Amino acid sequence: MHLYLHIPFCRQACHYCDFHFSTNTSRKEEMVQAICREISAQKDYLNGAELQTIYFGGGTPSLLKASELDSILDAISAHHSIASHAEITLEANPEDLTPEYCQMIASKGINRLSIGIQSFQDKNLVLMNRNHQASDSIQAIKNAREAGISNISIDLIYGIPSNSPDDLNEDLAKATSLGVQHISAYSLTVEPKTVFGVQKKKGAFTEIPDAAMAQAFTQVRDYLEAAGFEGYETSNFAKEGHYSIHNTSYWQQEPYLGIGPSAHSFNSFSRQWNVSNNAKYLAEGHLLAEKEELSPADQLNEYLMVRLRTKWGINLVEVRERFHKMGQEYPEKEVQSWMAQGYARLEGENLVLVNEGKLIADRLSSDIFVV
Repeated sequence: MHLYLHIPFCRQACHYCDFHFSTNTSRKEEMVQAICREISAQKDYLNGAELQTIYFGGGTPSLLKASELDSILDAISAHHSIASHAEITLEANPEDLTPEYCQMIASKGINRLSIGIQSFQDKNLVLMNRNHQASDSIQAIKNAREAGISNISIDLIYGIPSNSPDDLNEDLAKATSLGVQHISAYSLTVEPKTVFGVQKKKGAFTEIPDAAMAQAFTQVRDYLEAAGFEGYETSNFAKEGHYSIHNTSYWQQEPYLGIGPSAHSFNSFSRQWNVSNNAKYLAEGHLLAEKEELSPADQLNEYLMVRLRTKWGINLVEVRERFHKMGQEYPEKEVQSWMAQGYARLEGENLVLVNEGKLIADRLSSDIFVV
């Protein structure tokens, strides 16, 4: 089983980000205590199963001090059994990963870092309102390694309007030269309530066309795969043996518990989520969680949507057997059409998207959603 903790604070707002966070950190210690209370209150959600992964997300978890990290880890240990080989990930910004901070988190058992680098070019970092420079990213990776954290993932963003294919190649070349084991590459998506979204509405920011974004995705995929990274999910590439165990649990639809404001939890049959408001969460915590029971149609749609994005694809035997019992029929006609159009192929019992299909994975999955 798996545990996610949402740390809802950032030093400043990136222009593309629509995750839940606050730049006011004055109540951070209160938030840590509220998170600890929720860990206790939700201790039975996973039915006592051993934790295989713990993931500190956000926000910016690398804003946590040693004492705050201790409090959360102690609360987890008090209420959950943690596997000896558990993957424990901390999302971090490069400017936070000083030698001292890396040594501190390593001493607490953090064994994997997910570093929000986004680009190795300062012009792009300024555009996105990131709080670091490219040189900070390189130093952060070095500091983490010297502290004994060898399992490192970095985030990159492609589809930046001012970037040329050569600029993107420069980012990819630097990323692959640093010896990291995992790269998450995301297209620049403009959400309405972000700074970019407001600028777009005013005509001051223009996204690149869909065809150019598809070309950028193809460039990323081809470059990383040539460099020895396997694209095991649409946005995620890893060296052998270094998949994100935590994120893979989402795509394999394993149960997980989410703690903190805006965090989601899933137990195969229902989904629940906490309020996306720090003040309300501090006042009432998990009591404000909403819950949705997943109908057979919901379960099938989620299975199809997340599995199509992965290297494992859809297990046709599982779909036919599991969902037929629920009264949901396997979308035979659509799947045959995908294969005829060259979007998918069969690998044993699994239907997987080929490269052309991956470019339109969301559209294909929506075509077979049950309503």
